[in-house]
Amino acid sequence: MDLTVLYRGPLASCDYDCPYCPFAKRRDSREQLRTDRAALERFAAWAAAQRGDRLSVLFTPWGEGLVRSWYRKALTELSHLPHIRRVAIQTNLSCRTDWVADADPATLALWCTYHPGQTPYDRFIGKCRDLVRREIRFSVGIVGFPAHLAEARRLRADLPAHVYLWANAPEGHELSDAEADAWTELDPLFPYSRHPHRSAGLPCRTGESVISVDGEGTVRRCHFVRAELGNLYDGTYRRALRPRACPLAVCDCHIGYVHLETLPLYDVFAGGVLERIPAADPGEPRRPTLLGRLPAGPPAADPVSPR
Repeated sequence: MDLTVLYRGPLASCDYDCPYCPFAKRRDSREQLRTDRAALERFAAWAAAQRGDRLSVLFTPWGEGLVRSWYRKALTELSHLPHIRRVAIQTNLSCRTDWVADADPATLALWCTYHPGQTPYDRFIGKCRDLVRREIRFSVGIVGFPAHLAEARRLRADLPAHVYLWANAPEGHELSDAEADAWTELDPLFPYSRHPHRSAGLPCRTGESVISVDGEGTVRRCHFVRAELGNLYDGTYRRALRPRACPLAVCDCHIGYVHLETLPLYDVFAGGVLERIPAADPGEPRRPTLLGRLPAGPPAADPVSPR
């Protein structure tokens, strides 16, 4: 079986203070960190033991995981296992990057987000250059507030052409068409992020070949649908895996709508779905063939989850 697993344990602490994030500068207690570590190590042990399956794993912590040694250890160890196709994590890249030297660059990938005002630009771009030198797959992204546009343009100029720069439409901020066009100049796939996607009743890979797992092993189809499919560790989730239509009205988060079968994003990101790296050369200034496949007409506007 080929299975993609999105893991989100109890970790909720972050070292950044982004005004648009509810977890900014949140601190976990020592007990909460011990609980998160135990949950993460249990999950990593399960993933390591699934040698009869082909697994792809994306860690999507609410907080920043790579400042914690157990996340770096799990990523490193899983990257060397032959049945792990990809292991990736969402990160603000505030941690050191030398730990990746112990990982397998053919399997490890990073989904990095730059937050202007939270870290010096030179420090962030320096870490990106170190990842390039170490031949680690990674994407770089930014929240598309108008005030971030100049920094995003600077990033695009300083990053190698093969490093994809993505932008997320800002939650709760309506962009004008001119502002959206400016972001699309930088990220031709930005229109997918600008509005929520209608999803009710539409086929989605979640619940069949993609699952979400929390720190207790509870399996759901995705992070945004609360119905439980079973438990990871007793195997009860397996009998619940089957094709499913989305029960929500709309989906507005990339880690959700990327799995909708009505969107072409598995083709767009072929080989890089977890780390958000498109198959086409991201250094191209435009990708009209991809933009031409966007759904016609304005999508629903009511958001259902934070990006």
